[in-house]
Amino acid sequence: QVQLVESGGGLVQAGGSLRLSCAASGRTFSSAPMGWFRQAPGKEREFVAGISWSSSRTDYADSVNGRFTISRDNAKNTMYLQMNSLKPEDTAVYYCAKGPLFRGRGYVPRSVHEYDSWGQGTQVTVSS
Repeated sequence: QVQLVESGGGLVQAGGSLRLSCAASGRTFSSAPMGWFRQAPGKEREFVAGISWSSSRTDYADSVNGRFTISRDNAKNTMYLQMNSLKPEDTAVYYCAKGPLFRGRGYVPRSVHEYDSWGQGTQVTVSS
């Protein structure tokens, strides 16, 4: 079972930037798609961005497309989320998650139910 630890959250003004990191333990990280999700108070957890195990494909929610960039470094067992032009509506707890092993090079699931390991989350607060 892989363990995931997020870092990099914090308080930022609207228009600012943050970079989240997700450090993974274990040897399965490089064989699985990874995703970022977020959950605001009173709302369901939602897909933000995902990346295939090979980094050949990335996927973004419409609300963040063009502002956020997902990447990964399999040699370091780490995934990143660069968040630019942040808005107050981006305020949420951000979670990283690991998807199923041994899928196609471009496989990037969006459903929360397809991810089997989750980090504890990191708070991102964007002030107006």
